Amino acid sequence: MTYSLHSTALRYFVEVANTGSIAEASVRLHVASSAISRQIAKLESEVQASLFDRQSRGMTLSEAGQTLFAYARRSLLEAQEVVRDLDSARNTLASTVKVTCSEGFATDFLPSLIHAFRQANPRVTFELSVTGPAEATRRVCTGEADLALTFSLTVQTGVNIVHACRAPVFALMREDHPLAKRRKLTLAEIADYELLLAEQGTTIRTLIDIAAGVEGVALSPVFVTNNSQALYRYAQLSGAITFSGSLSIRGRLQNDGLVVVPLAGKVQRRRIEVQTMIGRALPASVREFADFLVAELKRVPGMHAQPASRSALTG
Repeated sequence: MTYSLHSTALRYFVEVANTGSIAEASVRLHVASSAISRQIAKLESEVQASLFDRQSRGMTLSEAGQTLFAYARRSLLEAQEVVRDLDSARNTLASTVKVTCSEGFATDFLPSLIHAFRQANPRVTFELSVTGPAEATRRVCTGEADLALTFSLTVQTGVNIVHACRAPVFALMREDHPLAKRRKLTLAEIADYELLLAEQGTTIRTLIDIAAGVEGVALSPVFVTNNSQALYRYAQLSGAITFSGSLSIRGRLQNDGLVVVPLAGKVQRRRIEVQTMIGRALPASVREFADFLVAELKRVPGMHAQPASRSALTG
């Protein structure tokens, strides 16, 4: 096997793997399909294996292709970081940290954390994308994001879990609600009042539905949405009850006339994970922000640390 694997060939290979089509990769890269095909053929000659299974509906990675894909993503990202480091040293340009997160972290927790981090590191800039847990994990796996902060119901595979903890779910309501001064609430007690729920499939809704099924409680929401801020605002306006984690509403309750009450019974805690790409040598700015993020999570009351699949950052 020769060792002429180079960034152009790898870049074309990764784009075909991501799109499942040479034609689509050609459009995205603004490169002729024939040039991409030649580079793929050259890679297959060098590794002496077929990298794709050609099918009528497109191209999927072979077993050898999957192995090369994992290497290629890391290699291209690390090459980009070398260029950025050289540019930074030469032109004093700021480095950029790309973060992706579940919606609940985006209202206050991460913006506040990023602001605090930049007070000490003003040359570091951030890109924050908000998406669902599965998509956040996918973006870390593909290198579209450097780091993910997300909710999960199970331990995620295919990523490096820098830190994991369990966070409780609370009942959220106006401070003048009849149940607002209770120390704990069961789902059966909550079911007697107007209720707002996140849409099915979200982590918090799944935990509530499981507990309600185990406890034999029928929940009949008057309002369902996939947006946590809509739930929060509707609870504030209507006086109905909804559910939330503490990080989603941190620093807002008192000014907004709302309170949270812990839940009794079978409602489990959600898992919070800080994720990075397996095997990737992370830039210094990403490592430093990840450490900063983990330290803040450890300071939050009620968080119970969980064993991580890998305990240290790479790099």
